Amino acid sequence: MAKIGITELILRDAHQSLFATRMRTEDMLPILDKMDRVGYWAVEMWGGATFDVPIRYLNQDPWDRLRSIKKAMPRTKLMMLLRAQNIVAYRNFPDDLVEKFVYYAHKNGIDVFRIFDALNDFRNMEVPMRSVKKTGAHCQASISYTISPVHTEQYFIDKMLKLQEMGTDSICIKDMAGMISPKRAYDIIKGYKEVGGKCPVELHAHSISGMTGMAYQRAAEAGVSVVDCDISPFSEGTGHPATESVVYAFKGTEWDTGLDMELLMELRDYFRTVFDKYRHLMRIEALRTDPSIVMHQIPGGMMSNLVSQLEMQKAKDRLDAVLKEVPKVRQELGYPPLVTPTSQVVGVQAVMNVLFGRYKNIPTETKDYVRGMYGLSPAPISDEIKELILGPDWRSQMVTGRPADSLKPEWEMRRRELLEMGLLRKEEDVLTYAIYPQIGLKFLKGEVIPEFTSESLPLPIEHKATRAFVRSFFPEVQDIYLSEKDPAQMVNDAIAAMPTQRSACFDGPQKLKVEIKGNTYDVTVYPPGTEGGMDIVRSPEQAVKRPPQGSGTVRKAETTSSAKGEKVMCPMQGTIYKVLVKEGDRVRKGQPLLVLEAMKMENEINSTRDGTVERILVGVGQEVGSGSVLAIIS
Repeated sequence: MAKIGITELILRDAHQSLFATRMRTEDMLPILDKMDRVGYWAVEMWGGATFDVPIRYLNQDPWDRLRSIKKAMPRTKLMMLLRAQNIVAYRNFPDDLVEKFVYYAHKNGIDVFRIFDALNDFRNMEVPMRSVKKTGAHCQASISYTISPVHTEQYFIDKMLKLQEMGTDSICIKDMAGMISPKRAYDIIKGYKEVGGKCPVELHAHSISGMTGMAYQRAAEAGVSVVDCDISPFSEGTGHPATESVVYAFKGTEWDTGLDMELLMELRDYFRTVFDKYRHLMRIEALRTDPSIVMHQIPGGMMSNLVSQLEMQKAKDRLDAVLKEVPKVRQELGYPPLVTPTSQVVGVQAVMNVLFGRYKNIPTETKDYVRGMYGLSPAPISDEIKELILGPDWRSQMVTGRPADSLKPEWEMRRRELLEMGLLRKEEDVLTYAIYPQIGLKFLKGEVIPEFTSESLPLPIEHKATRAFVRSFFPEVQDIYLSEKDPAQMVNDAIAAMPTQRSACFDGPQKLKVEIKGNTYDVTVYPPGTEGGMDIVRSPEQAVKRPPQGSGTVRKAETTSSAKGEKVMCPMQGTIYKVLVKEGDRVRKGQPLLVLEAMKMENEINSTRDGTVERILVGVGQEVGSGSVLAIIS
């Protein structure tokens, strides 16, 4: 037995789990000198969503963050979470990009690479592990923990022995959903040690089930070397056990961490102020203990993002239905562990099934998963599900080898493209662009507008970004955002806010059904420049009907077909990722017209009829809302 090390997660997984990864770099830097003196085994501060979110929502360069933190913490090992062949995104990338990413991540300050594959398909981990070893950094290979008929204790022990054989420096049991029981933690670690396991073992577990503190104790008894924690203001719930609590619990025992409690309390005080600044991102669902996690198995980071995504789709009231749908989808897809990217694949498919009907709307990533582009599913997927998702020719679409073997090198091509656009300022920018082509390009062009700055926090209660926070804790509060308005004005405001090109979409008077807070209004919208402008005409029986107080956002709008053609409507809020056709093209019913990025997944928007593309009303990068007109097919 030996003392236990602590990996601190406050700079990455803690705020990813509780606040959708929104902590800004400037709110990290002031406390780093003290963090550097605590004596952590490592501080995890990069990877996961901390690459995506800063360039998408914060207008901050993740490479700059890495360099700044390394400069401020020279004595502490910095850790990143590497999604194996997915790097920090949701698909497999070619080997040359993986190798370049590992090289530049280490060069800029990463000392420990925690590598995992969502399916525990170690073919996807070979190149990342080899690349890390080549740099001289610490390679920590992970097994993704989950519960299913396939994932027995022996399954995990065998996987750990395989990682040891592959040359990893340490092994992480990555319990991303917080489901590991005390007995399971003990039996897996003890079982590995008893059959010749030599690598140090680290246990990473979220707190949502309420069992994790007990699991850490039993893991210590089994010989665990390191456990993962969050400084207390960002701990528990969908986060992880509190650092101070774990340190004090082991104090005076054979597993004493030796960390300075007084320094930890100073960190606690600082992050309490940070927690208060970011209060608008709090959701009661992320703060609660929820033992139902052992049923739906949605991990901490996914849960907070799922709530946020449902809010964006104005469907948060469907959360319970989605949580019931998740285990059904997971079983049908072969029991994948729910960790990025498979948590996103299963979670978003469950959302689609609830909103549109089972497998009526299938994102590209779900199709790629079933094809085998992410690796082998733990259990076989039935032929019926394969045909339902891929179509009758599914057999010809299956990938049988290592997924990345089918990918062409990208580094030189992406570098040349950036150079030609005049946007290559540093080599790391090539990776930003290659991994996130659309949002990365927007970021490098300086076109990203941050959701908020540190100086603007905390946001006032009347700010639109605080609405979800207030309603999470006080669902009965509806009247602090809108003053009393005539219903016609509320409808008019809602239509005016629709993210569509109205002058193009409304080429004549259009009849719509607009739903506001449960009340439906029959309205007629006139195009700009015509008599009546954007005025509203209401049916007589609804003219005096007043909706309850609340948001005037359009939840559902249906338009009739115009005389010139049939409108292709947007099914949900998102961003146009690709336009696949041009005006004048002949198309078939069901043919993909556009690709919509929604909830970080790609969704094909298909033609509703045979015909000719009369008009394309949106462009790449444009944000669109549910009910927006995307194209007209004549």
